Amino acid sequence: MENKSVNRNHAVIIMTRYPEPGQVKTRLIPALGEEGACRLHQRMVEHTMATARNFSFVFSSELFVFFYGGSEMLMKSWLGSDAWYLPQLAGDLGVKMSAAFHAVFDRGFKTAILIGTDCPDIDNNILSESFSLLEKTEMVIGPAADGGYYLLGLKKRYDNLFKGIDWGSDQVLSQTLSAAGNVHIRVSCLPELADIDRPEDLIKIKGISTFSAGSQYS
Repeated sequence: MENKSVNRNHAVIIMTRYPEPGQVKTRLIPALGEEGACRLHQRMVEHTMATARNFSFVFSSELFVFFYGGSEMLMKSWLGSDAWYLPQLAGDLGVKMSAAFHAVFDRGFKTAILIGTDCPDIDNNILSESFSLLEKTEMVIGPAADGGYYLLGLKKRYDNLFKGIDWGSDQVLSQTLSAAGNVHIRVSCLPELADIDRPEDLIKIKGISTFSAGSQYS
């Protein structure tokens, strides 16, 4: 990937984990079991990757995957070799995301959006709107229904956005917006979407054709 001709304008960052039973979607294990939770994780990552890959092709952006577990070789074998694969830095989620933005901006990219793989409703329209908003603001955020966020878009590094945040709580969005306000960052918000994190969230994937909340995960 390092030898590829690269468009340095836009980057899409995906944060994810290599699928290992018992290590992914742990909040869903009580409902689906370790194997079922792992299969759902795998499908959600593949769904997000397909969306991001399609967007990157149509809109000439570069795709980065920051992974935990597995290896670069395993990730490429699973998801394909048409992306940059980099291991996540050790630390909490804020450290990992901050490091991902650092890595992308250090490579000369002008704008970057970061997403996870918990929100199957992210589509080309959401990604396109994110980059459009970044043309006239400094930060774009996609509120999640659980009080977190499913997308963060930036044009430069703001390390303070990732410090003092209660990751995994319902205060992540409000604390991040407060951190942005403290340093006068102009923020635009995307539509609210739902994450799939807990057993009660599984009902939300029934209407998504890529998934079925049936026996294949149990």
